[in-house]
Amino acid sequence: MLLQLQNITKGYGQPGTHSYRPVLKDLNLELTQGEKIAIVGPSGSGKTTLLNLIGALDLPETGKVFFEGTDITGYSKNELAGFRNKKLGFVFQMHYLMPQLTLWENVLLPLLPQGNRISKEQIVWAEHLIKKVGIWEQRNQKPSEMSGGECQRTAVVRALINKPKLILADEPTGALDEDNATALSELLVQLSSDENVTLVTVTHSAGLAGKMDKKFTLKNGKL
Repeated sequence: MLLQLQNITKGYGQPGTHSYRPVLKDLNLELTQGEKIAIVGPSGSGKTTLLNLIGALDLPETGKVFFEGTDITGYSKNELAGFRNKKLGFVFQMHYLMPQLTLWENVLLPLLPQGNRISKEQIVWAEHLIKKVGIWEQRNQKPSEMSGGECQRTAVVRALINKPKLILADEPTGALDEDNATALSELLVQLSSDENVTLVTVTHSAGLAGKMDKKFTLKNGKL
């Protein structure tokens, strides 16, 4: 089992006061390596909150998050940062590329916190991914010189550069036109299958959700 969420509760405001708003209530989820799932639901249902908990960007009030059998809710801030860098890849609605860096530099950026020189193997891996998603000719361009679809493909490559076990995608096609959204959806599914990476996507897109192995609806704080 790659990921297990056990009896997760999360809300906003001060627990026990009238301002407290529960979002996730006794939520459970299990994922195996290579599985692809979509999480759907109305705005405000807690989808992004759930993704943040899976991605160790936030911690639950109660319950536990296990990754490869280890409870990550007990990790320190530094341990969580290392975990996110090495085990996870993130793709958001906006690409969040560094505007002053080229495509190539943006892709290699997640390798720098590891403190070692970038290896020849990592360079080869980056070249492979960039060519695979069809943006090799743009590798020396900056985000302002690329299309939205090219920037989002760059973000996908960046998410894969550390060979993560799990990719978390939050509305990855939301800022793209229909053609680019379809192309990116197919790309995410293909790369997940080719590299045996687990994919969790939060989306309002029926097309993207339909390409996943499973679709979960978040309602009343539970899946």
